[in-house]
Amino acid sequence: MKVAVVGTGYVGLTSGVGFASRGHDVVCVDVSPERIATIRAGRAPFHEPGLPELLQKVIAEGRLRVTDDLRRAIAECEVAFITVGTPDGEHGIDLRYVERAAEDIGLALRETGEYRVVVVKSTVVPGTTDGVVRRAVERASGKPVGEFGLGMNPEFLREGAAVDDFLQPDRIVVGSWDSRTEAVLAALYESFDCPKVFTTLRNAEMVKYASNSLLATLVSFSNEVAALCEATPDTDVDVVLRGVHLDRRLAPIVNGQRVRPGIVDFVWAGAGFGGSCLPKDVNALRAYARERGITPHVLDAVVAVNSSRPAQLCALVERELGTLAGARIALLGLAFKPGTDDVRDSPALAAARVLAAGGASLTAVDPLIRHAPSDGSWDGLLTVCESATEALAGADAALVTTAWPEFAELDWKSLCPTMRRPLVVDGRNALRGVEWPADARYLGIGRVPDPGSIEALA
Repeated sequence: MKVAVVGTGYVGLTSGVGFASRGHDVVCVDVSPERIATIRAGRAPFHEPGLPELLQKVIAEGRLRVTDDLRRAIAECEVAFITVGTPDGEHGIDLRYVERAAEDIGLALRETGEYRVVVVKSTVVPGTTDGVVRRAVERASGKPVGEFGLGMNPEFLREGAAVDDFLQPDRIVVGSWDSRTEAVLAALYESFDCPKVFTTLRNAEMVKYASNSLLATLVSFSNEVAALCEATPDTDVDVVLRGVHLDRRLAPIVNGQRVRPGIVDFVWAGAGFGGSCLPKDVNALRAYARERGITPHVLDAVVAVNSSRPAQLCALVERELGTLAGARIALLGLAFKPGTDDVRDSPALAAARVLAAGGASLTAVDPLIRHAPSDGSWDGLLTVCESATEALAGADAALVTTAWPEFAELDWKSLCPTMRRPLVVDGRNALRGVEWPADARYLGIGRVPDPGSIEALA
């Protein structure tokens, strides 16, 4: 089929490349000349393993092109996906980009007499597709829905594994205005071998929010258990949660073998969740609930726990040092999770703000992030270093904020002596297997710290 994808961000480009690799003819549309040039050159404008290679392949095969000519893209396609951003707004998600894309598609539809299916893949609250989007397309095209198809097709892409998630999905959810829309989208996804849910537009919208909110809830639950263990002698959150993981309803035994579903990855303690999806989606669902007179008690608690977690880690550092004022602290990790360079709502940056407010100076190192963004949002907050050696030299403490496996592989026996005080606070319990020098003090999370004070190490 001929597919147009409006927006070449994380979801749009990954989806476009994925459809093209499945044999569809895809045109991706964007307004940024720089981004268009980058993609045409076979480079992804963000880090995602496997995406550049697949992008180069589908471009070479003539299956994917990128343009700023939306009207031509709509004229030539059968299905048009809206994949623009839905950032946080003052009272929930900001739909201005979605509405603008819908209007632009509607204007293009005005010029063609042929049937097209317009599909929202951006994450939007229930009622958006058959409300804001439908009205915008109808208004701009002069056509009522039915003369064009209307669908909602949420994405379930994990950063760092998005290519595999698109090509080998665990599910495909399709919401449709009518049976004609559903038939077109069923044909588009015919080659995908996975469970498929064909449902209403609003069900499809709600599935996405329910899915991400469940994951966020599991993370905050785990971090609340960690806080309890940190106040309870002779407990260890890693041991506790491993015991929880063995519940056969979380990890069933199949043919005598234990199966470990990926969802248990969210039942671990850490510094909290971040990224472009979970924080935004939970907040959007909370705002949606309040608009309908419902108090989202569970989701409010999820956000409260998550918001408090970085500060709790900073309090652990401060307790060990005695004061943050004048201390130099190295942050190990800036991305919200390993495998990505995404720092949106990263717990690392939340911790950095707390530490800086307490008077600490900060260095940081991340395998994929070599400099602060050009928008000035990090100005004066921290110095991004090229290596862990540079970040740790002369530091009073190191705080692990992202569970990059590279940090466990560092030569800590050589690095600790370069620190002014060899204190390592592991906010992800990612270094528990490291063999530490005798004079180093290592503190994991989710357990009462061993007796001792940093003064003895000075």
